[in-house]
Amino acid sequence: MTVLIDDTGFLIADPTRWIDPEARIDLASDTDPAQLKSLLIGKELVRIAFPSFADGRGFTLARIIRQQGYKGWLRAQGHVIADQYAMARRSGFDDVEIDDDLAARQPENQWLARADWRAHDYQSRMRGLAA
Repeated sequence: MTVLIDDTGFLIADPTRWIDPEARIDLASDTDPAQLKSLLIGKELVRIAFPSFADGRGFTLARIIRQQGYKGWLRAQGHVIADQYAMARRSGFDDVEIDDDLAARQPENQWLARADWRAHDYQSRMRGLAA
């Protein structure tokens, strides 16, 4: 099983359950960015795999996808840890999907501590110091 997480915490229902399976695509973290536009035609849900918490290529792919104008649902899937939630949201992901084991090791309160992702960046902290 898996657990979905957004700014409200662990989700009970998948907000993308209505999306046709044909309009979904899973991308590996090593997907060639030059191929993204053609891969995403007609896709309403894009899941980008994170095989390891140390593999940040998915964040880059998400940013490129959003910069190319993709408006559909973007999901980080795999080994994303709570400390990376703010980065995932700033990169353009709508939510995160992790397995039950990771959710048990990093319960909902750890994710909620990072739910105000706009405030968890160095620029916001610096602006707070300058005020």
